[in-house]
Amino acid sequence: MKINTALILCAGFGKRLNPITLDTPKPLIELKNISMLERCIILLEKLKIKKVLINTFYLKDQFSNFFKNKNFNLEIQIIGDGEKILDTGGGIHNLMKSSDQNDFIVFNPDTIWSTKYYEEILKMEEIYFSNKIENILLLVNKNLSFDKNLKGDFNLENNLITKTDKKFIYIGCQIINKKLFDRNIVEQFSILDIWNNLINNKKLYGYESQNDFYHLTDLHTFKKLKDFLTF
Repeated sequence: MKINTALILCAGFGKRLNPITLDTPKPLIELKNISMLERCIILLEKLKIKKVLINTFYLKDQFSNFFKNKNFNLEIQIIGDGEKILDTGGGIHNLMKSSDQNDFIVFNPDTIWSTKYYEEILKMEEIYFSNKIENILLLVNKNLSFDKNLKGDFNLENNLITKTDKKFIYIGCQIINKKLFDRNIVEQFSILDIWNNLINNKKLYGYESQNDFYHLTDLHTFKKLKDFLTF
């Protein structure tokens, strides 16, 4: 990849997975003996990402302990949100402040990531740079979602995202430029604020994944995935 720095959002409480998340942060929950976070990092290694910035808040000390026992082929830096959780937009912005890069790939570790996304992410990056755009999201048709209770977030037509007919789900990977955060003067805000502004100006882009989508939504889904997953 041209992009060499990834951001992984790990600050959330994961309340829909209680009681598991009462003592284990959601990104460290394991399926088939591999944590959600490790699955994401394995994909980043294949993408040849050089550095990963991870934001934490809830049960943050467990992430330091996790990495003490791992040996990944990239640099990892853990950055706390501070005294309050910063939400998705604030968390991304706070991580960006620790880097001199302008373009980042951002992951939510709620998705069960694997190297099957490798080619799609490279194609998404190609569209991002060749069209000189500022934000592109990886989406999937909701028919490919394992969790049939998940509703669509957006529509996608000719790689442009709208909200007219919500057939597509954002699956937790985006490429984004730092300058989109220049006007944000508040610490705590949702990435939806930036997305909605881009949609209104017809500047939010998407790329459609053809992979089946597995998302660790809640305790019920976790129990089903434990029996279903083969990888």
